[in-house]
Amino acid sequence: MIKRIVKMSFQPDKVDAFLQWFNQHKEHIRNFEGCMHLELWRDKKHPNIFYTYSIWKDEQSIESYRSSDLFNKVWSFTKQLFNEKPSAFSASLEQIV
Repeated sequence: MIKRIVKMSFQPDKVDAFLQWFNQHKEHIRNFEGCMHLELWRDKKHPNIFYTYSIWKDEQSIESYRSSDLFNKVWSFTKQLFNEKPSAFSASLEQIV
């Protein structure tokens, strides 16, 4: 299982467009094969910064999504709204002894 956080910073006047776009597509992403969970978080101090928190079955599931028509559609619109380069962090669940 892979947990993934993507940080996205938007132009302040583009936040509403992003939220509308995300709400139109979130269920499609949630229902993509291998996606087990998806949330959108908003930074408390910087209202134009958002994080997606998702859980994926495995790395292959993330890669399948990233090469899908759905991702290309969602990302091609979303990236036009950024004011900084997004960053992503992935982690797997490991038991630490």
